[in-house]
Amino acid sequence: MVLTIILCILGTFIVMESVAWLAHRYLMHGFLWFLHKDHHKKDDGQVFEKNDFFFLIFATPAILLFLFGSIYGHVIMMAVAGGITLYGFCYFMVHDIFIHQRFKWFRNTNNIYLKAIRRAHKMHHKHLGKHHGECFGMLWVPFKYFREAYRQQKMQEQKS
Repeated sequence: MVLTIILCILGTFIVMESVAWLAHRYLMHGFLWFLHKDHHKKDDGQVFEKNDFFFLIFATPAILLFLFGSIYGHVIMMAVAGGITLYGFCYFMVHDIFIHQRFKWFRNTNNIYLKAIRRAHKMHHKHLGKHHGECFGMLWVPFKYFREAYRQQKMQEQKS
């Protein structure tokens, strides 16, 4: 049973990347653009954005699954809720802290994967409107950004 729970948490975490991509591409850059738009504007020093309401929207299924899973003793519901919550935590750490530096932690890195994530997100924000965007995911990054990060790191090493 423990293995089933762990696999369910990890499977949900992996599926959440696709859910996040689809939600970002078709909801946030679609009819919910009015909430997401301020996230694509140049940083004006605001602590909170309307975009931050998505935290509540995306946390609601996990909260409900935790609630009903605990009421009905349904362990799989709780495991799915755990996978969603784990993804949300990683999203917060990667997107809000590492990429957008809401807190000044993890500023510098030599990790190619993290540099690729940062570059892909930068390319996403290059588009200030809701159309013609790219790189809607968080953890899966197109291979071209890995190559770019690798080349950039090699150039920095040669300068040193």
